Amino acid sequence: MANERVERRLSAIFAGDIAGYSRLMGADEEGTLARVNAHRREFLEPKIAEHRGRIVKRTGDGVLIEFASVVDAVRCAVVMQRGMSERNGPLPLDKRIELRIGIHVGDIIIEDGDIFGDGVNIAARLEAIAQPGGICISDDTYRQVRGKLDATFEDGGEQQLKNISHPVRVYQIPPPDRMAAAPAPRLALPEKPSIAVLPFQNMSGDPEQEYFADGMVEDILTSLSRIKWLFVIARNSSFAYKGKSPDIRQVGHELGVRYVLEGSVRKAGSRVRITGQLLEAETGRHIWADRYDGDLTDIFALQDEITLNVIGAIEPSLQAAEIERVKRKRPENLDAYDLLLRALPHVYAAMPDEATKALPLLERAVALEPAYALAHGFAAWAHEILFVRGGAREENRGAAIRHAHAAILHGRGDAMALTLGGFVVAMVEHDRAAAFEALEAALKISPSYAFTYHLGSIPFAVAGEGERAIEWGERALRLSPLDPSSYVPGCAIALGHFQQRRYEEAANAARRAIQANPKFSFSHVLLTAPLAKLGRIDEARAAAARALALQPGFTTRGWCGAVGISEALAASLSDALRLAGIPD
Repeated sequence: MANERVERRLSAIFAGDIAGYSRLMGADEEGTLARVNAHRREFLEPKIAEHRGRIVKRTGDGVLIEFASVVDAVRCAVVMQRGMSERNGPLPLDKRIELRIGIHVGDIIIEDGDIFGDGVNIAARLEAIAQPGGICISDDTYRQVRGKLDATFEDGGEQQLKNISHPVRVYQIPPPDRMAAAPAPRLALPEKPSIAVLPFQNMSGDPEQEYFADGMVEDILTSLSRIKWLFVIARNSSFAYKGKSPDIRQVGHELGVRYVLEGSVRKAGSRVRITGQLLEAETGRHIWADRYDGDLTDIFALQDEITLNVIGAIEPSLQAAEIERVKRKRPENLDAYDLLLRALPHVYAAMPDEATKALPLLERAVALEPAYALAHGFAAWAHEILFVRGGAREENRGAAIRHAHAAILHGRGDAMALTLGGFVVAMVEHDRAAAFEALEAALKISPSYAFTYHLGSIPFAVAGEGERAIEWGERALRLSPLDPSSYVPGCAIALGHFQQRRYEEAANAARRAIQANPKFSFSHVLLTAPLAKLGRIDEARAAAARALALQPGFTTRGWCGAVGISEALAASLSDALRLAGIPD
């Protein structure tokens, strides 16, 4: 009811869970459950009651507790962690039940015994970034407990917590069994993004599967090493953690990396399940996670398939994480790589107004590092966008070609730079031979590089090689289904099917491209054309209206001329688009 008053109160919110619970259960379901229940019954719940806490709810391995006093809440957490350290005693790391605890003090809403509100969400996010055996508290909590407890607090700085609109300053109470140890020296992070791949855990109980898990990691390391913008820790260093369950933050400090990939392998009969997760080392935040199932009858083919899937998924995830990271840097502290990252979302949008925002950033990057192949490559793409969809101005054409050749010249060992240069040479200079030479060079460096297939599919499509365009486009989507540029191969597939007069397939591919990037005008054009050919004129006109709203000056002749599209394909497109109201 509108006049009903909501019950609110100020409380200390305690969120806790068990670190690595899924791994523990996967290794020994019954034993883990028995140990967890014993800890709860004999130790944890009595301590909660002793410190006047109210258990609001349990969620699997997690618990949400409300305290009237923030001092009681933090004191209870400290007692719990010290007690759990003693109870775990000499157990190996992979058998320990270790808690992660987050505490925040704030205003909450009470309804039917449950609690809600921003304060609850912050406590839950603090728990997610706490170390196993550690406690993470907010600045509001720290101000009320400092000087009142026998505990060591470490300032973790401001953190951008998931789904929390404002940064939260965080303080950590480290795990009891690690406070006395001298901290390992923290290696400086490399200038480019860095990653370590930890040995995958063999969850099968079958020692013979160790070679499969280790081979999986070897393949992933080899593929990651081909990504020129990525710093990859060598196998010998990452395999020092084999058989251990290290804290991800510790790995990040000791190896000097920003990201860590970990996983597990479980075999049952002839079937195997691989799980993988990518984490930000400093915060423990999950960036990507997935699992793959396969048949061991062809074990090496399965390794290859999973490796391609993992690399295809984590490369765009890493790039997205890097873009988010650099947004938090102060503008005056940006180097050439940071400037490139800030420009990428604007280039990937592939529309003139966004490309205009990208170019000043890329020009600053090139000014700082004149031989920066990737900056030249993305600048070439931005000028190509302005030329093809922004009025076909000669200054954009000239700049696109100049930057494309610089990308190829300076990027002879960089698959992404060669791909960008080759794509722009094909689309703007119309030198197909030089373009395909650059694309083939990119694939020699990295044979399964999704981005090359992404952008390379378009030159085949506009050259009238429809089946090759479909082949490259489908391979691109298979290798990297989460890529921000997935609308590009979608358009190539749509155009390829249109050339082969498979109009229903063309329309479906265009719709998928629109879902990936609704603001890319040409996806709507490529939906318009097959719908018109199918006689669905009302739908075609609606798609055409959306295309023209995004790009008011679009003409079929102007686009076909700008990208050098074949005469036969241009005529077929023009006939279809004219029916829907798109001008020649």
